[in-house]
Order: sequence, then structure tokens, then C-alpha cells
Amino acid sequence: MAKNFSTRQENYSQWYNDIVIKADLAENSAVRGCMVIKPYGYAIWEKMQSALDKMFKDTGHSNAYFPIFIPKSFFSKEASHVKGFAKECAVVTHYRLKNSDDGKGIIVDEDAKLEEELIVRPTSETIIWDTYKNWIQSYRDLPILVNQWANVVRWEMRTRLFLRTTEFLWQEGHTAHATKDEAIAETKQMLNIYADFAENWMALPVLKGTKSPNERFAGAIETYCIEALMQDGKALQSGTSHFLGQNFAKAFDVKFLSKENKLEYVWASSWGVSTRLMGALIMAHSDDNGLVLPPKLAPIQVVIVPIYKKEEQLAQISEKANQIKKALQKKGISVKYDDRDTFKPGWKFSEYEFKGVPVRLVIGPRDLENETVEIARRDTLEKEVLKITDIENKVEHLLEQIQKNLFQKAYSFREDNTYKVDSWNEFKEIIDKKGGFLLSHWDGTEETEEKIKEETKATIRTIPLDNNPEEGKCIYTGKPSKQRVVFAKAY
Repeated sequence: MAKNFSTRQENYSQWYNDIVIKADLAENSAVRGCMVIKPYGYAIWEKMQSALDKMFKDTGHSNAYFPIFIPKSFFSKEASHVKGFAKECAVVTHYRLKNSDDGKGIIVDEDAKLEEELIVRPTSETIIWDTYKNWIQSYRDLPILVNQWANVVRWEMRTRLFLRTTEFLWQEGHTAHATKDEAIAETKQMLNIYADFAENWMALPVLKGTKSPNERFAGAIETYCIEALMQDGKALQSGTSHFLGQNFAKAFDVKFLSKENKLEYVWASSWGVSTRLMGALIMAHSDDNGLVLPPKLAPIQVVIVPIYKKEEQLAQISEKANQIKKALQKKGISVKYDDRDTFKPGWKFSEYEFKGVPVRLVIGPRDLENETVEIARRDTLEKEVLKITDIENKVEHLLEQIQKNLFQKAYSFREDNTYKVDSWNEFKEIIDKKGGFLLSHWDGTEETEEKIKEETKATIRTIPLDNNPEEGKCIYTGKPSKQRVVFAKAY
């Protein structure tokens, strides 16, 4: 497999695109702004989906499905929500009738205008809360803990595979509660689930915090988020969880009879992650040799490649390789034995290296004689020869090491690219030349946040939950500030 792709240093944007395309993750479709997720890319997404789905169900959530079409009038019921999504909506205005009443058996198409225009789902709060109105009468009906795996459409002018597409896949949780405290606890619980998944499955260190009012989800009282740092020094929002208060319950008149026999509005949360996580995975770990995958999310964790000259050699190697494969599979490790004779071993090495397979085992005639196997790890590109005895335990341990190493490497990168900045000139210089997370004081006003964004393209990514109070002066206005917030340029 020829190395005809960009490096991070040459062109980071092209490097990312090359990996997505050439590692067979996704490609652009005939529909502008939409993508085809290819089988290898979808296999990674399925692993993410499976892990998250278990986490949701382990905390009492159930899956459901709601319509992709939402009556336009629903959006106008929650003012900030409609304002937030007004520019992104795809709208269905007509449907097509088929008639054959010309008397000649020829079908004639006619367009009919819908009585009410329909929005193609950009998010489901409105249709779900209209539904919850029918589900909730009493405190006995609460809480409702529902998640939906679905596709959504948000009309984008500038698209980028996985990171920003007109249609993408996600999950969205929507919960209803009897009290404010329960809804806030749910919002925080889901934020912690996302952080756990990012760090322990994706090997991606994240900052947990809240969004500034400017960056808050349309219709939310508070938006909690996890933010990750990519290798080009830009931040990527990797998950959000929203405390919606009673905004949607009031908009759709969702009330319940409390234990005290009083009619009260329901409290709500919503939360979601999307196929944007695929972009985070690529940009956080991959290198100039291609994709690098953490073992827990790799569709193929181990590939076995035979080296041989004669058919009888292949038969002997295959016998041993299949024994190893079965032993690894008993450990729950996904293995591929690639004995195709249409490609040479060197081509296979390059292919699996580019596709980010964590571990490669190579067996040749000499290895059979010596009862050894060559083992190569994708994260460091190191190779060593090991005895085949107990190989399944050695590989299992190596996969654990790779998972930890990828997290530690990403964590060290974030630490090395996090700066405490106290002056405006220093802020502009670092954000322009280095990027990274800049911990700076802010006076708390939307006006200042907007001016900083206009002049530097940096936004407040998060107000960390573990923030310590610290008196200081806003880097832009010099006005008093009680804490530092995290600025960065972002995707």
C-alpha cells in the first residue's frame, strides 16, 4: 500500500481527509454535504454505539424511536430553541401525488402543498415533549428515561467528513423528572458517562465543564460538556448534556400531579453524542503512517499475516495461525487471519498499519521451527519476537498496554499545550502560533466573549467544573474576574 498521503506537518486538514478516505472510513456522497460511512468506519461506530448503549441501559435508560418529521409549529413554541435552529433546518413543503386519470394509462405527477410544513429532525426535544404530554399525568409516571439512536439533519454550508455534515448519526437522550434536583443529577450523570467513555474507551482525555451563555444549547438552562484537544491545537466538543429546566414542559404544557396533589410542570434533561466522535478518534491518536485506533474500539484488534513461498508452508503456518486465532478469540479478542494470496506480506503490513489495527502477528517457516511469532504494535511501531507459548495472554496484556499508552500520550499532549495566560498580547500570540487550551480570566459578559472571538476566532470552550476560585482581571477588558475559563479555537 503506497504512502501517498499528507503528513500532519505538511497539511493537517488534508492529512485528516486522507485518513478518512484511504482507511476506508467514509466518503462523500452524491448528496452535497452528506457522507457514506463505509463498513470499516461503521464497524468503529458500532463499537462506540454498543459501549454507550450498555452504559445507558446500566443506568436505567431505555431506547425508543420518534419521527424524523416535526411539525414546524412545534419549533415556535420554545422561543430560544427556534432561534437556535432557524438557520439549520431542512423543511418539507410539498409531497407528490401520482394520478393516471389522463385516460391513456400514463401516470401524471402532481405536487401538493402540505397543510403544515415539516422540519426534518435537527434534534427531537419538541416532538418528544409533545409526546410526553400524553405519557405523563402523575408523579407515578416519572421519571421517564429514554434514549434514541437516530440520524439528524442540520443544513451546513461548509462540511467535513464526520466533523460537520448535513446528515449525521447520533444518540439523543430525553428525560423527564418530578424535581429540579433529579433533572440536574441526571444531566451530570450523563456528562460523567460521556467522560468515562471518552477516557476509558476512546483513550481521549477530556475537560468537564459548563458552556458560557453564548455557547449554550438553544432552550437549555445549563449546558454541560466534555472538550478534547486535537493534535493541531484545536478543541473538539465531544459530548453535551443539557439541563432544560421546565422550558419544554411549559412550551408543550406537560404537567403532573405531585405527591402533594398539586399540578406542576415537569423538569427535563437532554444529552447526546454523534459520529463527530469518529473525527475526534482520528485526530487525537493518528500519525503520519495513518489511522491509530485504541484497542477497545478497533474492529480488528489483531491481524495475523503469514509469510511463505510454497503452498505446503502456508498449510503448516495456517494450522498454527488458526490455533492462535481461536485462543485469542476465547479471550474476546477480535482477530483476522489474512492468508490472501493476491497481496504480498509487505502490502498487507502497510494496509493494516494504515487502518490502525493495534497488533500485528507475523508467522513464517522459521517461526514454526523456533516456535516464535513476530509481534508489532501500531501505537509505537515497535516489533519483537516472542515465543508462541501463552501468546494469547501476552497479546491480551499488550492490548491493555496500548490502550493505556494512547491515553497517556494524548494526556501529555494536552498538558504540554495548556497555558495559563494573563495578558491580551500573550493570548493572541499563543492562540495564533500554538493553539491549545488557554486558561484565562474573563469578565463574564457575552460582549467580551464575542469580541475575543471576532479578533482571535477563539471561544470559551468550557468553564471547568473543578475550577478553583481565583481573583484576577479579564484578559480583554481588565475588569474583575473570579475564575479562569478555557479558551481555544475549535472545530
